[in-house]
Amino acid sequence: MFTEIAKGLYTTLKVLFRPKVTIRYPDEKKQRSARYHGRHELRTYDNGLEMCIGCELCQVACPAAAITVLAAENDPANPHSPGERYGYKYQVDMLRCIFCGLCEEACPTDCLHLTQEFELADYTRESLIYQKDRLVNKLPSSFKVPGNVYPPFDGRKVVVKA
Repeated sequence: MFTEIAKGLYTTLKVLFRPKVTIRYPDEKKQRSARYHGRHELRTYDNGLEMCIGCELCQVACPAAAITVLAAENDPANPHSPGERYGYKYQVDMLRCIFCGLCEEACPTDCLHLTQEFELADYTRESLIYQKDRLVNKLPSSFKVPGNVYPPFDGRKVVVKA
């Protein structure tokens, strides 16, 4: 009986003096791997145009049917993206998303990106259905409009070469 108690105390004392592995979560955040898939983000070009061309490939690739994309024709006077179309409606249901990254792989323009952000909790189901206004990255990016695919842009006006 004494040997069992001694084994239990030995295990307890061995673990007691190890360094702590817990972190102070709200103040410190654990480093995630480079391949982590978090919140969705729609990227923009450096001139403010959206990278999404409304091809709906991300919607087709999503195994959980969490993405809804509706495309509309681009107005040449005030374009939203460099292509003929743009994603008029872009919606991601974060409750259905399984964060597999297949949508990111299917995107031909690298518009869709799964970020490292993981704090996605909210109080209502409706607030976890992200509309385009919550998905589009607000910061200017370093992406340039590819000149070999789309006609050159000057700000938000189309430059037509004669």
